[in-house]
Amino acid sequence: MPDQEFPRPSARSYRPDRDDEDPPPWANMPPVRPTRPRHLAGAANPSGSGRPAGDAQPGGPSGRISPEYPQWDEPETDGDPDTPPAQPPGSRGPGGRALRAAARRRRRWFIMAGTLVVVAGAVLSVVLLAANRPGPATVTPGTLITTFQPGELQQVPSACSAVPGGTVQQYLPGKAKVASPLPVDGSAESACNWTVDQPPVYRLMELNLLAYAPNGLASGDGSATFAAIDAYQLALQDMQTPPKHSPAPPATVRTLSGFGNQAFSAMQVFRVGGAVTDVATVVVRYHNVVVTVTLNGLAHSNRGSYGPVSQSQLASAALAFAQAAEASLH
Repeated sequence: MPDQEFPRPSARSYRPDRDDEDPPPWANMPPVRPTRPRHLAGAANPSGSGRPAGDAQPGGPSGRISPEYPQWDEPETDGDPDTPPAQPPGSRGPGGRALRAAARRRRRWFIMAGTLVVVAGAVLSVVLLAANRPGPATVTPGTLITTFQPGELQQVPSACSAVPGGTVQQYLPGKAKVASPLPVDGSAESACNWTVDQPPVYRLMELNLLAYAPNGLASGDGSATFAAIDAYQLALQDMQTPPKHSPAPPATVRTLSGFGNQAFSAMQVFRVGGAVTDVATVVVRYHNVVVTVTLNGLAHSNRGSYGPVSQSQLASAALAFAQAAEASLH
């Protein structure tokens, strides 16, 4: 807003040569114009004249009056004392304290989040290791075997064709009926049953071949062979000490040698409802394959005329079938 001068009554209306009276008090006084406050005027013009330095004075050479601004329309300047100077980062002013407090909160949050991640990872590792621990066996992480090793089998031959026909005729007198149950594990398992029911002879021969795969729950290094070893040991234990409430009686166990990596034979006598059945069992482990042969001979029954049964003949027949099945694995 330009400065305005408010004219006073012109001094030219009074002339000493024409009027005898004294001049009025406002005669020959300078014109009145609004001025800025002293603190703003001093900032704009150090001389304190109320106008920026270099403005033309009334009646000066330019003959122009420089504009001046009221307090509410003053242009902003870098030297305005009302504008606080910017504080550098890390200063001790109120703004600096807020920034430092926010930075501390962020650091605490990152530290807490990192700690939670580490704790969660440690707990998850302990849970996974505990879930994969196979009881008494010790398993070291990173040493488990997950693939088949040399000598291990991924599939087994057909159980019904594993025993030659001459062996069947020799140890199962009469006309045997052959039945092949559906496989449970595809080519990794095969089973076959031979049945003779011609009084006084009743025989049921069961042959099962099962190839075990690597298993993280197995003992040792978790390989397929260790899985088969665990299965063999469990079968032997159940024969010697049947589980509680099991109808199976303790067996007479004998260790066998000369074929397979491990082998044993067992003889049990079942008495149920007056009937007596002698059962001969042979279990052989060859690498990761377990061969199980069970021969039932009815020694006495409540109906019909069956028996007697020779336990030695039952044991010999079971052993012959087990040897033939184990030979088919080579």
